[in-house]
Amino acid sequence: MTTYIIAALLLALLQTWLIPGSFNMKNFPWLGTNRDEPMPHELTVMAGRAMRANTNLQETLPIFLALALLSMQLSIDITGLACWWLAFRVGHVVTYIAGFARVRTLLWLGSIVCLVMMALALI
Repeated sequence: MTTYIIAALLLALLQTWLIPGSFNMKNFPWLGTNRDEPMPHELTVMAGRAMRANTNLQETLPIFLALALLSMQLSIDITGLACWWLAFRVGHVVTYIAGFARVRTLLWLGSIVCLVMMALALI
């Protein structure tokens, strides 16, 4: 389970900083300032999608982490569900950035089902 917790945190780091930043390199010089002025340009379409995917991840990551840690405390194996949750979340960010709305929604739904199943396994 520890591996999946670390992988989830790595995904959060990638989605929070690296992925949105890589799609918004035109504003890179602004990042080295005191940011007294607003960001000079609008986000690119893909940077905006990456930021929204990150916001979505941040809404469910605490739930995943709580369930994962609780499973370790209770010695209940839910690693399979944790692996599926992580796979759905990686698929979610990829399809969100690529603009595949229906597939993205199905992947999001899959990740939510995994969280529910993780919680039910701990009861």
